[in-house]
Amino acid sequence: MIATLGFLTGIVVAAGAVGSAAGGGGTFYRPYAKPDADFIYNLLFCDDPQLFAGKDKPTGERATVLSKTATDGELRKIADNQSAESRSRALAYNRLRATKAAVPKGRLLGVIIEMPFDDGLDVLAAFSDGTMRYINKTGKMAIVETPTPPMAAKQAPLFKAAAAAISKIGPWDKARLPPPKPGNVRLTFLVSDGLYFGEGPVSAIAKDAIGGPVLAAGAQLLTLIVNASTTQ
Repeated sequence: MIATLGFLTGIVVAAGAVGSAAGGGGTFYRPYAKPDADFIYNLLFCDDPQLFAGKDKPTGERATVLSKTATDGELRKIADNQSAESRSRALAYNRLRATKAAVPKGRLLGVIIEMPFDDGLDVLAAFSDGTMRYINKTGKMAIVETPTPPMAAKQAPLFKAAAAAISKIGPWDKARLPPPKPGNVRLTFLVSDGLYFGEGPVSAIAKDAIGGPVLAAGAQLLTLIVNASTTQ
């Protein structure tokens, strides 16, 4: 269900147990006029493993988490490995939950901030392995595989604020929603036990004791990414 909780007045937050959507086959949304931007956007949420197969045969951890024959033990080894790629870990946790295997709660793997405008959708995604993605409302993208020291420094308060947020809410139990409408902002958290999110008017989120620090930290990180991409 969707609930409006007292500590997030006027803000919708996800609550409930993880459902079948966690196992894959997520809805493919097209908020951009560019197919490559749409593809990257949907990859961010790790709810459709088929998107990760790609044209080339996957290798390493990605091959294991996408393999139909992977055992729970193999998946858990990747999911719990803090040195593994964040999205591979998320895929592994998704598969474990799909088989009703027990997973730890509250392990934060990624933060996704969606800010819609009348002329497009800005999206910033930061993952626990240090990688980042930014999709501008025009569909232009910045992909950070190795963050600069200033970026890494700004990511730390973002994850600290996000960790505080997920301690107050719960995972979403339905398919991922369409991108938010203009006027709202959505904060989505990739967590070991599912997708968590909070959404509401930008002004309400910015002032909120829980959502505000996430939004503010994300804005500071985004400034660094945009500046780096425009100076290259």
